[in-house]
Amino acid sequence: MSTATPVAELTPRVSEQLSCLHPGVQVGELKTLPGGHSGLTYSVTVGEVSYVVKAVPPGQRPIGRNDVLRQARVLSALAGSAVPVPGVAAVDEGQPAWFAMEFAAGEAVEPVLDEPEVPADMARARMLGIASVLRRLHETDIHTPGLDAPEPLDPAGEVERWSRTLHAVPVELRPGGEELLARLSGDVPDALPPVLLHGDFRLGNVLCVGERATAVVDWEIWSVGDPRIDLGWFLLFADHHNFPQLGRAVPGLPTEAELLDAYADGEPALPAMDWFRALSRMKMAAIMGHNLRRHREGKHHDPDQERLPPTIAAMIRTAHDILG
Repeated sequence: MSTATPVAELTPRVSEQLSCLHPGVQVGELKTLPGGHSGLTYSVTVGEVSYVVKAVPPGQRPIGRNDVLRQARVLSALAGSAVPVPGVAAVDEGQPAWFAMEFAAGEAVEPVLDEPEVPADMARARMLGIASVLRRLHETDIHTPGLDAPEPLDPAGEVERWSRTLHAVPVELRPGGEELLARLSGDVPDALPPVLLHGDFRLGNVLCVGERATAVVDWEIWSVGDPRIDLGWFLLFADHHNFPQLGRAVPGLPTEAELLDAYADGEPALPAMDWFRALSRMKMAAIMGHNLRRHREGKHHDPDQERLPPTIAAMIRTAHDILG
């Protein structure tokens, strides 16, 4: 088995491909890029041009968040579309697989959760702006060549998928969770025609320069399904009250109703949005509960996870309130 470090294994392969794009220009060193949540993430410069490289960790199977080539497919499919994404510069299917994309300018900051604080008027403009980006994403042809889209997941399948995650969370961390699952499962809306979904669409995953969105990033969990799945998730981040002890008030941030209007762009409102708003809260409770459980079991040490119980409880409680 090779004892080379990931950087040592990748460097000659990355240099070879990027040198073909920039003949005679020195390819810089691969530098670990903080903040990546899938595979291994590096930055590299070739002269004055910067790239981001995503690679499968050595010894890991290219599945789930480590399937970087799947991310490259969706970025390539969206190239030149009305959805801003980094351009894919190189793809290498060898083992471990990797791809290089353009380094997009901008900052990705969730106003109610992240540092640094964004001026309130800018946060408002950005959030309203990306609501229209989300609509354009959902207008993408899911049969675009090269996308190789998976089978769509309907609302019932989405509940079933996330109920497994919530059930893995200790009961004491999810008060009212069982009843919420029963209510969601007992009144599933009819599915809308499937669209391309980002899976975690929010300002924290959209690079912006000033008020302008420059690139939608972090495509690890893209899929095909009901557009209200993405939309309900996006709405969660419009109100700091959804995140007790975690969120901050941002004066003037768009309300959920304003975001829905911006997304609709004059078209009729999508039906049954309250069900999807409740679904998104169940999903967030499941994700946070899963992360807290892993921390307490010693699988991923992160003391910040101990701040999550009030938000987990609030997600479930407000989902019940939304369902009436």
